[in-house]
Amino acid sequence: MDRTQGARTVRRGPLAREHAEPFGTAAVVVMPDRGVGPLIALVRRLALAVGALAAAALIVYLQRDGYVDNNTDGPIGLIDAFYYATVSLSTTGYGDIAPVTDSARLWTILAITPLRVLFLIVLVGTTVELLTERSRQAFRIRRWRSRVRDHVVVVGFGTKGKAAVDTLLGDDARPERIVVVDTDRGRLDAASAMGLVTVRGDATQSSVLRTAGLPHAASLVVATNRDDTAVLVTLTARELAPRITITAAVRETENVHLLRQSGADSVVVSAETAGRLLGTATTSPNVVAVVEDLLTPDAGMSLSERDVEAGELGGSPRHLRDIVLGVVRGGEIHQIDSPEVDALERGDRLLFVKRVSPAKAPKP
Repeated sequence: MDRTQGARTVRRGPLAREHAEPFGTAAVVVMPDRGVGPLIALVRRLALAVGALAAAALIVYLQRDGYVDNNTDGPIGLIDAFYYATVSLSTTGYGDIAPVTDSARLWTILAITPLRVLFLIVLVGTTVELLTERSRQAFRIRRWRSRVRDHVVVVGFGTKGKAAVDTLLGDDARPERIVVVDTDRGRLDAASAMGLVTVRGDATQSSVLRTAGLPHAASLVVATNRDDTAVLVTLTARELAPRITITAAVRETENVHLLRQSGADSVVVSAETAGRLLGTATTSPNVVAVVEDLLTPDAGMSLSERDVEAGELGGSPRHLRDIVLGVVRGGEIHQIDSPEVDALERGDRLLFVKRVSPAKAPKP
């Protein structure tokens, strides 16, 4: 494993892609669709076209005494009215049925012609939209690439990745500032339905991460299902963006140092964390409930971080209105009873418990 500079192989097996489906160096970017689904849009347009056709046929049938059928001497029937409306709105115009009275011709000018224009707009508009959808997507992608900065890239949209995105959205992050990278189309469709920009490709390849705008991102969340994949993604990302903040999840504790050697700033051991909560729940289930509340940003209490305000400088973190759990100074976390942070200084950051009202909870 030359990319880890001599580090041993991750326990879960040789370094490999998380999915077997090959993507080469290509990555597919999909912008979230803010409108209705394609089937609903097609049904609406079809209903509008049928409505215009029925309206035209009704007008012709009510004015049937003003129309003449050059092929027969009989009166204009309902089928004849629909036939005339069809050939008229589609601009076919065989001429076998035609208005002959002034009233019928006036209705043709005032009603049939606008309905013909509406029918053509629906027909041509649907065709043009289908033909130009790829161009529209390409334009939106180019505009997004030129504007996106300081966003969050999430690699893997499984249980961990989706939970990370839900937390970000609960902390008032905008969906368009989150980019999801995965190889599974179903997961990406779910992310797109949440309004997130998605990139389909193998995140261990620098070209895929570059497509996700990683060099301009503020942070990267590595939430893959395999520890070896997480190591490769972290190595690739750190090489591509040396200053980005990388947070990675691993299953095994013995792989934590590999993630840190690869360039991860924070490593979360998902399996052990869940195990600790399970063990605590057997004796203190209420503690687990509080911890889950702190980790859920929707309502109740939530863990957060903020800068020290001007009016708090020189004071003790124990005397603030917020419940402060720790103070970050110079990149090091201090407990609130530590003498080093008994007096808050400019540049300190507070780790505190924030109350979240139910009104701020994100809508499902």
